Amino acid sequence: MEMEKITNYIEGKLQASVSSTWIENINPSTGKVYSLITRSNQDDVEIAINAAKEAQAGWANKTVQERSDLMLRLAKLMERDLEKLALAESIDNGKPLQVALSVDIPRAISNINFFATSILHSSGESHQTDNLALNYTLRQPVGICVCISPWNLPLYLFTWKIAPALAAGNVVLAKPSEVTPMTAFLFSKLCIEAGFPAGVLNILHGLGNEVGAAMVAHPLVKAISFTGGTTTGAAIAKVAAPQFKKLSLELGGKNPTLVFNDCSFDKTVSEVARAAFSNQGQICLCGSRILIQDGIYEQFKAAFIEKVKTLKVGNPLDKESNIGAIVSEPHLLKVLSYVELAKSEGGKLLLGGNRIHFQGEVENGYFIEPTIFEKLANNSRVNQEEIFGPVVTLQSFKSTEEAISLANNTQYGLAASVWTENITTAQHVAKTLQMGIVWVNCWMLRDLRTPFGGVKSSGVGREGGWEALKFFTEAKNVCIKY
Repeated sequence: MEMEKITNYIEGKLQASVSSTWIENINPSTGKVYSLITRSNQDDVEIAINAAKEAQAGWANKTVQERSDLMLRLAKLMERDLEKLALAESIDNGKPLQVALSVDIPRAISNINFFATSILHSSGESHQTDNLALNYTLRQPVGICVCISPWNLPLYLFTWKIAPALAAGNVVLAKPSEVTPMTAFLFSKLCIEAGFPAGVLNILHGLGNEVGAAMVAHPLVKAISFTGGTTTGAAIAKVAAPQFKKLSLELGGKNPTLVFNDCSFDKTVSEVARAAFSNQGQICLCGSRILIQDGIYEQFKAAFIEKVKTLKVGNPLDKESNIGAIVSEPHLLKVLSYVELAKSEGGKLLLGGNRIHFQGEVENGYFIEPTIFEKLANNSRVNQEEIFGPVVTLQSFKSTEEAISLANNTQYGLAASVWTENITTAQHVAKTLQMGIVWVNCWMLRDLRTPFGGVKSSGVGREGGWEALKFFTEAKNVCIKY
């Protein structure tokens, strides 16, 4: 039986790369190749750019109702294929099927629905200048946009970028991660079925340093939305800034979880464990630095360890599995290297730390025990560098100000969660933390209308809601004298 081939979606149809070469796509639960990915390059980018140019005016000139209707039709097809998409995501990424069914694919559908309907309710700005003139603001599509998404939440974050770009009237070149391309490929087929005009959305597969770099550098590209590592984000900025392209960079994080003595104890233990190990710890928002006030440190540590012990690591297709496989072998080895680094830095291993070898179908899969360390200095590499896996550290603090100092003392500033029943403490800490997102007594409770993004090395710009639609448009002021 011939292995499935994942091809590009360019000019409204599926097609292999000009290079006719392929990349192996590996199921992380089994360690086996199960499909092939077309390996795109500069030639494919040129074809996609030309297709986008041809489609640009027609798409921008459609009414918002026409764009909305087409996107809503696509969302309906995604709803129809929810189980198929979720299964594909679980196999391709290694995440538990139940997570893909309840989080990833429903959120991807919500992304399309949200931006398809939000453009029907947008409003403009106008200003009466004394009695001399009327100023009003037009928001017009940027043009050709590039959207590059990561492997941890493949279709979820892919649609998070594409949806506002298309809704605002832009044409798009999009690249999913070469590690998890399958749902973007299936999404391409749904775009064809929905009747998207040729060239409005072009999805290219391949390696970042080949096709991704070519997309970013192309002079006709006007805006770039990227989610991924901070190092890659910096490289994109170096290319894009001299060309004055619009940039939205959602990058790394080393997120603190601040647990105060007066927290709602049982709820906090449960939610902090969820925040630490969801999606195998492979979410940019995961709380990997758990700061606990000294009055409950020992009690919380013991309860947290017992809670994490109840999490089942296993085959992602098993309904009982809470934690699936690490996304790839190189990433598995990276995470394990940080476990050894933590030991060498003086960390005390409280739980886990080992690769798991199962029997049967998943015997060669990339599984790691959820891992907990304490006794690491705040300036240790393990507490400063993004691991992006199921490894967390515990630290104690005495005062609120010490907690804030520890939390802010990294190059990152993406997200934090604060656990306290004292509203004054919550408001003070939320205001003082150097983060783009602060949750109080919750984690990853999302509203699509709110701005999303970080500060410092965690990125530039904001995604979500009106922020995303503003990013994918240019503001033009018109002044009419009376």
